[in-house]
Amino acid sequence: MIGIIMFGVALVLLLTGFPVAFVFAGVALIFGVFAEGFELFAFMPYRIMSIMENSIMMAVPMFIFMGNVLQKTKLAEQLLEAMGQLFGRVRGGVAVSTILVGCLLAASTGVVGASVVAMGVISLPVMLKYNYDKKLATGVICASGTLGQIIPPSIILIILGDVMGVPVGDLFRAAVLPGAILVGAFILYVLIYAYFKPEAAPALPESEFSGPGGFAPYWIAFKAIAPPLVLIFSVLGSIFYGIATPTESSAIGGAGAILLALLYKQCSWKILWESSIETVKVTAMVFAIFIGATAFSMVFSYTGGEELIEELMFSLPGEKWGFLIITMLVILVLGFFIDFVEISFIVVPMLYPIAEMMGIDLTWFAILIAMNLQTSFLTPPFGFSLFYLKGVAPPEVKTMDIYKGVIPFIGLQLLVLASIVIFPGFYGFE
Repeated sequence: MIGIIMFGVALVLLLTGFPVAFVFAGVALIFGVFAEGFELFAFMPYRIMSIMENSIMMAVPMFIFMGNVLQKTKLAEQLLEAMGQLFGRVRGGVAVSTILVGCLLAASTGVVGASVVAMGVISLPVMLKYNYDKKLATGVICASGTLGQIIPPSIILIILGDVMGVPVGDLFRAAVLPGAILVGAFILYVLIYAYFKPEAAPALPESEFSGPGGFAPYWIAFKAIAPPLVLIFSVLGSIFYGIATPTESSAIGGAGAILLALLYKQCSWKILWESSIETVKVTAMVFAIFIGATAFSMVFSYTGGEELIEELMFSLPGEKWGFLIITMLVILVLGFFIDFVEISFIVVPMLYPIAEMMGIDLTWFAILIAMNLQTSFLTPPFGFSLFYLKGVAPPEVKTMDIYKGVIPFIGLQLLVLASIVIFPGFYGFE
């Protein structure tokens, strides 16, 4: 039972807010020394070296850099203005525009915090100005900002691909349809909501538009959307058509982001320097967690924790389906309290070998986990998107408005997740 106690202690320490990497490493050191002594850690240098030589994980800093550069080019602002021109005349049009921009930002930047903050600063004041329901407005922004978790190129898909030994390109391809259906579900919900409660999501007045109509809004939208779309197709297309590996395509994305910054006349040494520094900080955090998690999983495995988990999962009723249901529930509940990175590095390595032994398609299993982990950004009390939006929302938007606003979108995400479980063939899985 040492491994189970170890896991419980780590979970409690995570809830105190202590740095994640030090929690994993410290708990591993204490329990490892207790179980075996310092000799257990003799192979840690080799484990750390294998992490630092991992070519797949090299894609993480490059995609983070791409997102940081694009976030500083006012890409979100231009996209929101363009989409507003296209959909503003429709009930709920600003909300629909926000979802579509969230989709484009997800595929081009993938930075959840930057997406939520940008849309909170630009889109939320417009919706509040025209008397959008606060819960709908905040829910749309939080939900669309988290799309970067499932829509490629997603950092979580890269991490899951490495942890589970699944080709990242396969995960990117498999995530496109679930991501598109999730976006469609969000839009459909907004349109239905606006149809039955028109006062909660009114169309914008004609005075908000740049011209009387015609082709002007379409041309404005095309000029705003075309550059990021070219970047998206360059990055994902190079992977899907076998031209480049995900690591190589991440370099294409970084270079493309700089070119877009030049195109938008926003490129400067200051932007490149700040983007690089932020990239180093985030990358250092991810790899520090990775190293701590490696030590944790080594001790957990040595103390018999993996065998206990395996025995427990195989004893569940319903075999494969019982395992899937319990797994998804455990990840969902953990997502209320801890970050997706910790879950990916600690919980997933315990579960995917069991899934493989049960004959479960690991690509399908990884997409289920990614969709589930996306929900963790929205679930109170510690959903990061909720805090990102609250930090930039005006005083009249209360925390409870945001909490209530995300509930329907959490339900939609779980509905799409259930559809992937029940109808895997529809999504291209065996």
